[in-house]
Amino acid sequence: MQQQAAGAAMPPAVPVATFDSVLTALKLKLTPNVADSVTAIEKELAAISDSTAMIPLYTRLYKVWERQKLYSAYVYYRAKVAKLENSEKNLTFAAQLFLELMEHEHDRSMQMWEAAEAITCLEQVLKLNEKNEEAKLAMASAYIQGTAEPMKGVQMALAIARDKPDNIPVNMLLGRMSIQSGQFEKAIKRFETILKQEPAHKEALYFLAQAYEGTGNKTKAIELLEKCKQVVNNPEFSRDIDQYINSLK
Repeated sequence: MQQQAAGAAMPPAVPVATFDSVLTALKLKLTPNVADSVTAIEKELAAISDSTAMIPLYTRLYKVWERQKLYSAYVYYRAKVAKLENSEKNLTFAAQLFLELMEHEHDRSMQMWEAAEAITCLEQVLKLNEKNEEAKLAMASAYIQGTAEPMKGVQMALAIARDKPDNIPVNMLLGRMSIQSGQFEKAIKRFETILKQEPAHKEALYFLAQAYEGTGNKTKAIELLEKCKQVVNNPEFSRDIDQYINSLK
């Protein structure tokens, strides 16, 4: 389980990557045959202006990139299809894929590009359905973790929490942010709200342990980590947790 919290205090001054730069780098990883296939589809796309006719071509293109396990291009072209279809479901899915890439990305300029692409998809979702709570929360997460405007995301998350104080995803996001900013008592309240509803919520148990560690209550932190270990019931995870517990003793 990752220890990185959603960070409101991480807007470094780095340029946002562009898809052109991403695509150029990814094409270097293709075999000649696959590169030729990509080029052929790109030429077909360049020759048409009908958006409806573009959908099957972009679909072919994202499937090529998916087979190569080059997911930045795969998700980008999958989002292209969702935008042309103007599908709330598919746009939300594409945005979530971008956010997953962002969470596992180490290059900050790429994180910012992935966040920006997710936000673009989510803006279109909210034009289709302004009440889509999943999209609002995803957008808040994108702003917090992947842009130079984290407070914009914070305000979005707080607005959701005011309307639905028991909402589990928003309490997870705000709780992790509170840990990041050293507001451990606030974090404890967020995670306890979750655990009242789902006592076996493994992420809430884990981050609540971190929050108690932050307050200096290592005994409570260890108790929660032991419970988290039981819930997950995975030997590799248990080894990591045991190391964590030993560091607290």
